[in-house]
Amino acid sequence: MPKGYWIARIDVTNPEPFKNYAAGASEAVKKHGGRYLARGGAHQALEGEARARNVVIEFPSMQAAVDCWNSPEYQAAKKHRDGNCEAQFVVVEGIEP
Repeated sequence: MPKGYWIARIDVTNPEPFKNYAAGASEAVKKHGGRYLARGGAHQALEGEARARNVVIEFPSMQAAVDCWNSPEYQAAKKHRDGNCEAQFVVVEGIEP
């Protein structure tokens, strides 16, 4: 079964509440078998507009990635993100090995 990946591009506009999001989201990700492959750090825009923060999270499956997003734990954390950043999130299915 192919893995699932969250890919997020974020500009944080209000850092203090966003810290609560990051902590809660990390717990939800862990609970659903996810692991961070990239979380912030150095980046270089090769084409198009970049965001300051880029995150890639690997999940055991596409379904696990979607389940994490819809989980009560993640949705509770997301309330701290809403209104405190500009963001785009996508879930993509990986390629089977």
